[in-house]
Amino acid sequence: RAVEAFAQGQRRVLLVMATGTGKTFTVFQIIWRLWKAEKVKRVLFLVDRNILAYQAVTNDFKPFGPVMTKVGNRNMDPSYEVYVALYQAVSGSEEEKNVYRQFSRGFFDLVVIDECHRGSAREDSAWREILDYFEPAIQLGLTATPKETTKVSTLTYFGEPIYSYSLKQGIEDGFLAPFKVMRIDLDRDLQGWRPSAGMTDDLGQEIEDRIYNQLDMDRVLILNERTRRVAEKIVEYMLATDPYGKTIVFCENIDHAERMRSALVNEVAKHLPEEAGNTSKFVVRITGDSDEGRLALDDFIHPEHRYPVIATTSKLLTTGVDVRTCKLIVIDQRIESLIEFKQIIGRGTRIHEDMGKLWFTIMDFRKATEQFADPDFDGTPMVIYGPHRDYPILSDDNEKNGDNEALPIEGATRYVVSDVEVQVLAERVHYMDRNGKLITESLTDYTRKTVQQEYATFDDFLQQWNEADRKAAIIEELGNHGVLFEELRAQVGREFDAFDLICHIVYDQPMLTRRQRANKVKERDVFTRYGTQARAVLNALIDKYTDEGLTAVEDLGILRVQPLSDLGTPVELVRHFGGKDEYIAAVQALAEALYDQVA
Repeated sequence: RAVEAFAQGQRRVLLVMATGTGKTFTVFQIIWRLWKAEKVKRVLFLVDRNILAYQAVTNDFKPFGPVMTKVGNRNMDPSYEVYVALYQAVSGSEEEKNVYRQFSRGFFDLVVIDECHRGSAREDSAWREILDYFEPAIQLGLTATPKETTKVSTLTYFGEPIYSYSLKQGIEDGFLAPFKVMRIDLDRDLQGWRPSAGMTDDLGQEIEDRIYNQLDMDRVLILNERTRRVAEKIVEYMLATDPYGKTIVFCENIDHAERMRSALVNEVAKHLPEEAGNTSKFVVRITGDSDEGRLALDDFIHPEHRYPVIATTSKLLTTGVDVRTCKLIVIDQRIESLIEFKQIIGRGTRIHEDMGKLWFTIMDFRKATEQFADPDFDGTPMVIYGPHRDYPILSDDNEKNGDNEALPIEGATRYVVSDVEVQVLAERVHYMDRNGKLITESLTDYTRKTVQQEYATFDDFLQQWNEADRKAAIIEELGNHGVLFEELRAQVGREFDAFDLICHIVYDQPMLTRRQRANKVKERDVFTRYGTQARAVLNALIDKYTDEGLTAVEDLGILRVQPLSDLGTPVELVRHFGGKDEYIAAVQALAEALYDQVA
């Protein structure tokens, strides 16, 4: 569509794609097609993070080979055809402005702007001067989060997106990882804390007598026990899921990120004694002022590098960094910008099947996930820009970016207190439904309501189950309607199959484990009519049911894996039953035997 739009004479084109859906690869394909067709000769690709430039040059853009360069100094070589550059590298002070001005206005045929909703770190919007300077070139904007306010409008500058691909679509299509949300509320955040009269902090400062709440935490008031409690909950969750799952902790500021790093080091040493001598590698702070953290960034994002496991940060990792194996996003930072929230969530949405990353968790200590309720969360916002001579069309560069951080409230003294107890007030888990919205009711209530929309009574469900040639088809259908079987297993028990989960949760029926069902079939010896070899196959299928459930048994591919493959080839195994149709009938009889005590 982008190529067609340019071919039809459109000068500015916007693509809106959720983080993790391959914006950079898509851009490469667009540039490659235009370049190979000789529609464009010279291209400038502008990014706002050095890691983005590096990833583009070494990965997606690699086929350009010797005609491509990453801009790294102030003397521009005009002999290349594809230039990858930081905003900051080509704009800035008056002297640095000469970098892009070394080229003529018509030098580039195409300018591509990554994260086009934002600017560089400059406060005078210098990066837009680049777009104005190269105005003769066609321009392609990329963003996951178009910015629309009364003062700023991405859509007014670029026009309506010619293509949008949302987080919801990406999850449904299997390109992006689904997630669950753990909302953890701390008592001092919600109920507040008031110092006793004349109380002094750890530094000897008398604490102002007022009620301090979540807005003050880690900006005006530092409760060391709060930091420890958050670190404790993070490590507790990791131990219960994956102790080495890559984790990013977003903190209020650099000081908070360092204190959180220290608290996490203590928790890791306490609960993972084998890592006690390795905590400096296990937990790192990756912020703009930390050279050590910046050096650790490459290891952190590398899928096959075990360390670092946990990175604490403030703003540096909010955009652009591709952490494909990130399994846990922790938000201990107040986030009032929907754009920033979406960018943070995007750090976890990438899938990496080889490393077992198929979903991720958001652990929220600051109510940030309430923004999921925003109707604009998963769509393109309406244009609400009101033209004013003092307002830019595109975003000013003074929005939080890179190393910027939440600073203590202006004019306020910052207090540090160690002897105030902090407890978890409430903890709950939310999941996303098939429409991309957070489920606010309990998982069991949601499941009951969802299933009863399809099968109002237990008899209705049982009748359909017994009549189905493939029981797995009913499970798949319920999954497509929003039933979260994996989450139900995690809550109720992985030893139960989908049938028993539905019967128990939705219709209050007693449950049997897969092993109990399998043993009942073996005790009844229902397969006496089959020959010895066929019975061996059926017994192996029963064992597979015990381990994996009915869906695996009904799949013909099961014949290619152990222990079935030890009994012969798929053709040989099917022949024991007289043919494929007879084998399928035997599997159906096995399914009926597993569940006929319910009927």
